Amino acid sequence: MSSSYFKIIGKNPLHGTVVPQGNKNEALPLLGALLLWEGDVILENLPEIADVLKLMEVLRHIGVEITATDTKGSYLFQKKNPVKSDLPYELCSQLRGAVTLAGPILARTGRVFLPKPGGDKIGRRRMDTHLLALEALGAKIEVFPDGYMITADRLVGKDILLDEASVTATENAVMAAVYAEGLTTIRNAASEPHVQGLCRFLIAAGAKIEGVGTNHLTITGVSKLSSPPEGLKHRIGSDYLEIGSFISLAAVTGGEIHITDVNPEDIRMIRMVYSRLGIEVRPTENGILVPSDQKMEIIPDYHGATPKIDDAPWPGFPADMTSVALVTATQCKGTVLIHEKLFESRLFFVDNIIAMGAQIILCDPHRAIVIGANRLYGQRVASPDIRAGMAMIIAALCAEGQSEIHNIVQIDRGFESIDTRLRSLGAQIERVSD
Repeated sequence: MSSSYFKIIGKNPLHGTVVPQGNKNEALPLLGALLLWEGDVILENLPEIADVLKLMEVLRHIGVEITATDTKGSYLFQKKNPVKSDLPYELCSQLRGAVTLAGPILARTGRVFLPKPGGDKIGRRRMDTHLLALEALGAKIEVFPDGYMITADRLVGKDILLDEASVTATENAVMAAVYAEGLTTIRNAASEPHVQGLCRFLIAAGAKIEGVGTNHLTITGVSKLSSPPEGLKHRIGSDYLEIGSFISLAAVTGGEIHITDVNPEDIRMIRMVYSRLGIEVRPTENGILVPSDQKMEIIPDYHGATPKIDDAPWPGFPADMTSVALVTATQCKGTVLIHEKLFESRLFFVDNIIAMGAQIILCDPHRAIVIGANRLYGQRVASPDIRAGMAMIIAALCAEGQSEIHNIVQIDRGFESIDTRLRSLGAQIERVSD
């Protein structure tokens, strides 16, 4: 494992044009979904990040041939041999995204051993919703210290109410239900853009899915998926979480960034929350412009009450944006409450931002009060997860002096060549090997 770190010198406004990477959270379930049939698949705009590359290694291990095309981020996937049920433990135990292989492999082979998934260190990430959904479709679950044995002689459609609107549990349930006999209804389903992308991909392969974009999905099982004779091609949508991060980077450094390839519907809530922090963006012909003339002032609620930024299932504010919103708020005049409801450890990274000079009161594992605007100073910090890592980069780029961000293997899991892309915008960031 790399021991590299980022060395960053702050207070340089970022300027230029940036193209967001493909959506990591769409790419990972698509890599599972392509196991559902034998046809060739070309995925375009795949983010070449650690999590995606590692899941592609898993696919090679279980029998998928993968070839890079002449276009960056475009790969051909061919299933010339039967898909194996046994997942490589060492790889899957490091990778949260491997969980999305459970539904499609179960549907194809009738059994899968799913190692306990790894991923970010942001608190417990329960598997129960996945397992209960698969169990409702007819699977039997055996729990072992190192993972789960999931088997099914056949899958039968059911009316399923998810106990939480889990994105990956919704994706697993949809993929398994594609081959379940009869009609499956999934209520309280997640409806994020990447869930929609997965459903559209499956529909193009012959799946019968209705309600895409809502929290009520119906899937009519089919006996076989197919794709056009020339194979199925799918382009992964832009990562709206990265788009939100680049909006913040422009605003807190006082720069001006043009972000292209933006789906306006994907960032409506992000724009709404940023506007409450005094940050506005302007639509352009092929994206958005983050201008340099930002107010950077928190708008209080009516009667002067302290406003709140809290995450919620789609179309609410994404949980993965709360770390970035918190750091952004340190550069805005006023007070705001950040309420992260999903993970009990995600906000613990704020100790690092406080050490840089931020006025933040951590009320409990889920709530933090930010009192801005603060002058930040460079520090030596370490990233516990992907999103906190990006938040620390944002803090370092608006801080005075030099910062070091360690454990950047976490950042590389979610952001492709982020140092190179930031340098193209004028950031002073260097990847240093210990």
